[in-house]
Amino acid sequence: MMLHSMLAAAGEATGNPAKAIADQFGWNAQAFLSQVVLFVILAVLLRKFAYAPLLGMLEKRRQQISEGIENAEKTRVALAQAETRAAEIISQAGQQANRIIEEARGAAVSLGEQERQRSVAEAQRIIAKAQEAGEAELARLKNELRREFGRLVVQAASRSAGDVLTVEQKGRLSEDAVRQLSA
Repeated sequence: MMLHSMLAAAGEATGNPAKAIADQFGWNAQAFLSQVVLFVILAVLLRKFAYAPLLGMLEKRRQQISEGIENAEKTRVALAQAETRAAEIISQAGQQANRIIEEARGAAVSLGEQERQRSVAEAQRIIAKAQEAGEAELARLKNELRREFGRLVVQAASRSAGDVLTVEQKGRLSEDAVRQLSA
């Protein structure tokens, strides 16, 4: 109110054009001041009850986003490490599998060689037995042939000489024939 009266006094004394414009538009100093006070009160209340919680919520959201980014980075690093470890494990498993395969091949070759050697030994044993059996059969057949030959010589000599030969002479003749055959 005081401002209004000062403006009014100043406008009347000097013929102030601002007062004339304010009067013409119906400007009231008391209403203007009350609106300024209400605006300040409203701004303070909005700042305290609307703007501050909104800023707090935005700050909290910013922190959550930064934590999420940090966690994503940690997860990315952990995933890369896990992939590296998995690749190492797969590589080790492949190397171990190759080693086992090589050992199995070596064992198979060794076993095959052992079986081959055993088969060769068995074949040699069978051949040796067959040779022994053949030699025994040959010796038996030779003995049988000698006896038969001796008998035939004695029989032939008996027929040609008649009953002139004695049993002793027949034996000697048979032995001589066998000896000549052996030599």
